[in-house]
Amino acid sequence: MPNIKSSKKSVKQDSKTTKANNVYTAQVKNTMKKVEKAIEKKDKNLANEELKKFVSNIDRACSKGLVSKNTCNRNKTRLNKKVKEIEN
Repeated sequence: MPNIKSSKKSVKQDSKTTKANNVYTAQVKNTMKKVEKAIEKKDKNLANEELKKFVSNIDRACSKGLVSKNTCNRNKTRLNKKVKEIEN
């Protein structure tokens, strides 16, 4: 445990931001899994709905700096491509 007042404050801030960041990253991972399950079931309506949620969540995580911009774009493109393939 730190002795300096500013260090104590930074420890508190770090734990708060870590909890918030974990929520955002968990949302991204969970929605990605839901999209992939819908793709496996070949349910295009459900896949499109989950894809919209996924894009929203990953963009939010990207804007907060939790996911890099290129990773965000790559994941969105890959899932979008998979969803479009099941529509054919």
